[in-house]
Amino acid sequence: MSVLASIRSQLVPIHREGLPFIGGFALASLILFWIWSPLGWIGTVFTVWCTLFFRDPERVTPVREGIVVAPADGRVSRIINAIPPPELNLGDRSMARVSIFMSVFDCHVNRSPMTGRIEKIVYKHGAFLNADLDKASENNERNSFVIATGTTRIAVVQIAGLIARRIVCFVREGATVGAGERIGMIRFGSRVDVYLPDSVRPLVAEGQTAVAGETVIADLRTGARELTFRVG
Repeated sequence: MSVLASIRSQLVPIHREGLPFIGGFALASLILFWIWSPLGWIGTVFTVWCTLFFRDPERVTPVREGIVVAPADGRVSRIINAIPPPELNLGDRSMARVSIFMSVFDCHVNRSPMTGRIEKIVYKHGAFLNADLDKASENNERNSFVIATGTTRIAVVQIAGLIARRIVCFVREGATVGAGERIGMIRFGSRVDVYLPDSVRPLVAEGQTAVAGETVIADLRTGARELTFRVG
C-alpha cells in the first residue's frame, strides 16, 4: 500500500450535506485571519469542528433477521413506554421507546434500525426545545418514519433540538432499506426515538453509548430476553 493510500484509508468520509457549511467556516476563517490572526485561529477550530460534525464513517452492521440496531450515534437518554406520534396512525397503545440524544460532537447521520419498507414518512413542524427533554417528543419539529417488515412495524422519529434547525431525509415512502442504511441527518444537536412493537424489550440501558448501525438495541424474535447491565 502506498503512503498516499495509507493516509487516505485513515481519513473519515465527509457527508456532502456538510460541504457548504465547511466551506463557509473555512472562508470565514480566512477573513478573520486577515482581520486579526487570533480570530483566524478561533475560526479554524470551528472549521475543524464543523468537518468532524459532518463525518460519515462506514459502519459494520449485524445482518441477522430480527435485529434492531441503533439509528443514531449518542447517549441512550431514556427508555420508557410511550404512545407513538399520532400522525403515524400506529394506535394509542404505549410502545417501548428508546431515545438516543446526539450532542454536537456526535456523528449526525441517521441509519435504518432494521431491514424493511418505508411505509410512511411524515414531517411535522414544531418548537425547538432542548431535545433531551421528554416533552420534545411531542412539541418539537420532527420527521417520522414507519418501517415495516412482514407484519412488524417500528417507528423512527428524528427530533430537532435547541440548536438543530434542519432535518434532512434521504429516503422516500415505498423505498426498501437495509438495516444500517443511511436514512437521514439532523444538523447540530438533536435526538432520535425508536418505538418498538409489543412484547419487544430493549437490549440497551439508559446512559449507554450507542453507535448508529452497529449497536443492537432490540431483537424482534419471539423469546428474546432483556439484558442486565452493570456500570464500571
